[in-house]
Amino acid sequence: MSNVRVRFAPSPTGYLHVGGARTALFNWLFARHLGGKFILRIEDTDRERSKPEYEEGIIRDLQWLGLDWDEGPGLGGPYGPYRQTERAPIYRDQLKKLIAGGHAYQCFCSHKELEAERTKAQSAGQGYHYSRKCRSLTQDQAEARRKAGERFSVRLLVPEGRTVFHDLIRGEVAVEHAELDDFILVRSGGEPTYNFVASVDDALMKMTHVIRGEDHISNTPKQILIYQALEMTPPQFAHMPLILGADRTPLSKRHGANAVGEFKRQGYLPEAMLNYLALLGWSLDGKTELFTKADLIRKFSLERVQKSPAAFDYEKLQWLNGHYIREADPEAVYQLCLEYLWDADAINEDFMRHGGEALKRMITSVKSGLKTISDVGGQITYFLGEVHTYDPQGLEKYMKPAFVPALEKAAFLLEETMDFTAMTLESKMRESASELGIKFAEMVHPMRLAITGRTASPNLFELIEILGKGRCIVRILRFIRMIRNGPAAVPPPENDKKEG
Repeated sequence: MSNVRVRFAPSPTGYLHVGGARTALFNWLFARHLGGKFILRIEDTDRERSKPEYEEGIIRDLQWLGLDWDEGPGLGGPYGPYRQTERAPIYRDQLKKLIAGGHAYQCFCSHKELEAERTKAQSAGQGYHYSRKCRSLTQDQAEARRKAGERFSVRLLVPEGRTVFHDLIRGEVAVEHAELDDFILVRSGGEPTYNFVASVDDALMKMTHVIRGEDHISNTPKQILIYQALEMTPPQFAHMPLILGADRTPLSKRHGANAVGEFKRQGYLPEAMLNYLALLGWSLDGKTELFTKADLIRKFSLERVQKSPAAFDYEKLQWLNGHYIREADPEAVYQLCLEYLWDADAINEDFMRHGGEALKRMITSVKSGLKTISDVGGQITYFLGEVHTYDPQGLEKYMKPAFVPALEKAAFLLEETMDFTAMTLESKMRESASELGIKFAEMVHPMRLAITGRTASPNLFELIEILGKGRCIVRILRFIRMIRNGPAAVPPPENDKKEG
């Protein structure tokens, strides 16, 4: 099936969201698995809402996800142009064919007339269908009204019968034509409709398959009728399940981040995002969850796409992202964290001049605990600035006079130690705990609280080595003063970033 041609055709009326990204991914995987072509087409006929910055954002997010295309904007191809606003002459030619062949007609009914028809049908308790009164106009009558300046739309003449198609995911779908109006192909203002231009483009661009969300099922019979009227072969269709939020309603902003760019800003890796998107409605065996891009290309098939809706699970995405962060090259993670901290104004040039190397070591120390890159700021607050808040449970447990001797001994050992390495420091602290007749934990835990403000952290002695002697001693002494005099005795520093 190397002749397979599929497309992703976003409208640049907003940024790329999860649903669109999954559609792009499934099309891309289908093409790559079968050695076919993946085409990007920009459906920008909505001139009022379409914006260049949205198109640029969509392209940027697709590139971030690693979804490359074989034809499309920036690349060209044999069936271009690939923006619908640049294809107006093509649509005019196809419209003329439909009218000349008796498959479409001009409708001069005004909005007021159509609303009157609708109101009459509703008053009679009937479903509304266009009366089709303009179908009876002769070509001469229609031409005369057009020359007189009357506005008109163009409708497809829907024949009697039914349309049946085989959905590659859902099986047979049948629609009675009695349920369809003579639907509009071109509005009275001259704008072509989605169903018309999408059908023309898919036909002329030789698409073999159209893979999209199930919200497009109602469009498919109409598009098949357009193909038939133009004497063109329809592609095969596959409609994917909806993506729902935790409340089982369609995923939207109210559920949290929805745009791909927002996930990127929050510190998700493209590998994790791609892996998770693949699991939204597709499963290999019901249990395997970790897939590289190469794995997905080898194993993807439409036969394993589910019919039931997919639920977006933010916790699962975080779990996957944490896995990919742990597996990632430390230097790459460091660069991503650096970029995030810089954009968040957590660091500046002066900070990097004096503490850049220590920052790199600090990020490496917390890498395994990150779920997103944006977690890094919260993970190393005790490195980026002063510690003036403490874990409440830690204070309740360790802010007691009984721990003062151990803390004083720790501060003394830090001061006198010349070989200021994690291994040496840990060895000395163990000896001191033994000399004091206390458990090693009774020295380490209050030290950790004093130095980091937390009861859990990466290896304490590695942190002490990175933070440096001066900062750690100051914090331990401050904590001792708090134990003796109360928290109010130690005011917070004026500038967190300049400590040490």
